Amino acid sequence: MIQGSGRCHYHPERTGLGICVECRRVICRECTTQFEGINRCASCLEKRRKALEGPAERREWSVSNVLLALIGAALVYGGVLLLAQMATGL
Repeated sequence: MIQGSGRCHYHPERTGLGICVECRRVICRECTTQFEGINRCASCLEKRRKALEGPAERREWSVSNVLLALIGAALVYGGVLLLAQMATGL
């Protein structure tokens, strides 16, 4: 589709109603969604929704996560033992 032709980018047989502010494509009534008071196409609206949601929470523990947790716990435990020995030695 030629930009500015007045036909919907996604439905060339339909007349364009507006322009998506993100991708600047002409879109028809069915493709237009107002979000934050601005016209966006479905593709750009989905990108905007994902950006607003932020990164997904990680809940799985990989082998490296478990090893790092064990090493951290061992370092803390070793530090506590060292402090205890220093306190009793004074």
